[in-house]
Amino acid sequence: MSEKKRLLVVSSFAESLVNFRLMLMQDAIADGFEVHACAPDFTPPIREQLQAASISTHDILLSRNGLNPILDIATLFSLWRLINKVQPTHQLAYTIKPVIYASLAARLAGVPKIGALVTGLGYAFMQADNRRQKWVGWIARWLYKCSLSGTSVVFFQNPDDRQLFIDNRLVKASKVRIVNGSGIDLKQFSHQPLPSGDSLHFVIIGRILADKGMREFAAAATTIRQRHPNTRFHLVGWLDSNPSAIQQSELDCWLAEGALTFHGKLDDVRDIIAQSHVYVLPSYREGTPRTVLEAMAIGRAIITTDAPGCRQTIEDGVSGWLIEVANVDALVKAIERYINNSALIKQHGNNARRRAEAVYDVKKVNKDMLEGLQK
Repeated sequence: MSEKKRLLVVSSFAESLVNFRLMLMQDAIADGFEVHACAPDFTPPIREQLQAASISTHDILLSRNGLNPILDIATLFSLWRLINKVQPTHQLAYTIKPVIYASLAARLAGVPKIGALVTGLGYAFMQADNRRQKWVGWIARWLYKCSLSGTSVVFFQNPDDRQLFIDNRLVKASKVRIVNGSGIDLKQFSHQPLPSGDSLHFVIIGRILADKGMREFAAAATTIRQRHPNTRFHLVGWLDSNPSAIQQSELDCWLAEGALTFHGKLDDVRDIIAQSHVYVLPSYREGTPRTVLEAMAIGRAIITTDAPGCRQTIEDGVSGWLIEVANVDALVKAIERYINNSALIKQHGNNARRRAEAVYDVKKVNKDMLEGLQK
């Protein structure tokens, strides 16, 4: 009799297990896996939702941000102890710290199939503006190289990140597999009609970070509102401990100017996307931006950057516009193209939905990941 397949999914944020990986874990169960998920700081609703889906949950010691050697060693030990308890045949970790420390722990514990999903490179890989960021970047690269050497497969969400890791000899090309982001549930994020009314609504969703392009969005909103007062801009998001985080005082200044409507963090973003005409993400770099896929599935035109992870999501001039990174003028110009030719919004939105169906269906993405993990 063959050994029972047992999958351990390792996350740095318990909520993301439901928001981004639940269907993957459900598909794994359908494929014959017993599934376990671990993260720090489970809330009762998240734990209950996972357990109701026949997924066992485990708490681990892990801090998403910061480099504290003592805490990171404690994280490694916490993961090693859990892995020895669960005895997974397969493991999948995603985001930087789980990838690094769970991959190392799994190697020490002798897990047969170790998978890593690089969902984006973040602060450590952005262009270094100071000595601290250069130091953090060097440490991150070294840790990635050590941890990925023991993996069976490494998934990347865009070819730019894949090539960067190969060029820097952080991973062997033979281990690499590209997947189309986390995929999107096309039934949950169904195609919705455009809102009625005379005002055009533009929305951005995410952590309020500089490298998400939040400053550019706020500046463009101010400029556009001066020229086109009937246009509306919506900011959905939350402050974060990331080194690139916008401070509360700066956010307060944006809101005081009156160009933005701030919605805070929303548990369900479908309504705010459906109530908008265009989704905007002027990010500096992504893995594959989930919010862009959600907006595409709902049938919204997209404005995003010609940057790794973003440029792959849409077809420029077909389902939206690609603009230069950190360029407010380019963002203003793209917004005004829609204001001056609103018929393009419906055309680009319909094309975006078709692209979501063809490329980003979560069922197709999950199938690719489970096949790669078991190869």
